[in-house]
Amino acid sequence: MSKNQVAIIEKNIVDNVTNRVREFQRNGELVFPENYIPENALKSAYLMLQETQDKDKKPVLQTCTKPSIANALLSMVVQGLNPEKKQCYFIPYGNKLVLHRSYFGAMHVAKTVDPNIQDIYGMTVYEGDEFEYEIKHGKYVVTLHKQKLQNIHKDKIVAAYGTILYKDGREISEVLTIDQIKQAWKQSAMKPVDEKGNIKAGSTHDKFTADMAEKTAINKVCKYVINSSSDTSIVVQFAKKLDSEIAEAETQAIIEENANQELLDFDTEDVIEADAEVVDVEPIKEDKPKKEPEQIIIDEGPGY
Repeated sequence: MSKNQVAIIEKNIVDNVTNRVREFQRNGELVFPENYIPENALKSAYLMLQETQDKDKKPVLQTCTKPSIANALLSMVVQGLNPEKKQCYFIPYGNKLVLHRSYFGAMHVAKTVDPNIQDIYGMTVYEGDEFEYEIKHGKYVVTLHKQKLQNIHKDKIVAAYGTILYKDGREISEVLTIDQIKQAWKQSAMKPVDEKGNIKAGSTHDKFTADMAEKTAINKVCKYVINSSSDTSIVVQFAKKLDSEIAEAETQAIIEENANQELLDFDTEDVIEADAEVVDVEPIKEDKPKKEPEQIIIDEGPGY
């Protein structure tokens, strides 16, 4: 694919996303804060995507379908996320591009859907710390955490928690043991934890264990806020949609990977390789109630 062809595809996708966002704005469904400029976020995202490759080292702008790229960008803009601020990133699963929120992005969306939030922070609990919590209305409330400098060492981490502080003084937390945190890390595309539960030496999770543990706890407490918010907001609809999209994409990628692996057990001498050109196939659309968030999709226009 030539640079000119890529540029044309880029313009079509960006125009499509921009038009859809303006439609939401005209209908009064979407209002951006003054410091958020959708066009700038889209430009930043495309600069990032130009450098992003799939597992076969091929550009995602060529291997991922245009509808999935457009939907990932639309989701980013609607949630008010900016890749320049490390609030989101993009991961290809097969030929589908999926948006992921970073913990910065999770905090941003949580504050967007609940303006009563004053602050969100995370802390690490080490062996030897004085740490107590209560459970109120099904949520953790940390009541005591005293720490000494000599306790701080990555090999002594026993837990981490993420806390949301509200403007009225209320607090809610998510407390995760190190075993729960490692289990969550096993689901990561980076695979920083092996099957025995050991953090891989030299990985980011090994070098910055406390930071990564706190991010995991923050993500979880923000997820609670986002998922418990009213679906009347289009921001919430897109935010909630991410989890199902990611899970679906991961499952499909595993199925395809296993299917490809099975081909190795057969004689492949006579297998004819398919044309390397990527062909987009319009996804099958299931009939669902209009209020279902998953129905928010990008319409394919001319040249798209």
